[in-house]
Amino acid sequence: MKTEKIKILFADDHAIVRDGLRSIFKSEPEFTIVGEASNGEEAISLIADQRPDVAVLDISMPKVTGVEATRVVKKNYPDTGILILTIHEDEEYIQEMVQAGADGYVLKDAGKKEIFDAVRTIADGGTFFSSQVSQVLLNGIVKRNRTSDPYAKGDESKLTNRETEILRMVAEGLTSKQIADKLFLSVTTVNRHRTNIMKKINIHDAVGLVKYAIRKKLIEIGPRP
Repeated sequence: MKTEKIKILFADDHAIVRDGLRSIFKSEPEFTIVGEASNGEEAISLIADQRPDVAVLDISMPKVTGVEATRVVKKNYPDTGILILTIHEDEEYIQEMVQAGADGYVLKDAGKKEIFDAVRTIADGGTFFSSQVSQVLLNGIVKRNRTSDPYAKGDESKLTNRETEILRMVAEGLTSKQIADKLFLSVTTVNRHRTNIMKKINIHDAVGLVKYAIRKKLIEIGPRP
């Protein structure tokens, strides 16, 4: 257990969220705030300067997302723990953050005690996932284990919900950058999903993707309102 104050840095593009985090961390003397950032790029810079024990990051941030910021921090400043504090409870977001190196994942409706427990645990070198997040991960594992052949029902079952969402946007003519901005993902992540989509449905050109999306009724052809 750490005996000195736990150095905290937090990043969120919403001022009201930063105000709330500042208020709760200042209410507990064992924490000291060493930085606040409004985007991922600023967060990385502040972490490099201040080397906090724990950085509390949102996923959906401008310039650099929480996913990319986590990868950079974990590569260059591995002693800083990363707690994700977000509204996103989709399994794909959680899995992506875990793969990026996040040490904890808590939803924004969490109470002060749960956030404090998460920060303390991560500062001590542990991991912390809220009960809702743990349940999402468990449900995903159980579902996959119960499905011996996830593609047996036909090609429409090959794509995940996120891949279907991205395919729909591709078919509507959005670029990877536009999709990334809409879904709060990095362009690299969107392109990786596009590659996976093409491999799964064995279609390797944009026209083919559009035809597939129309056939599966993912988009409608007709006059725009």
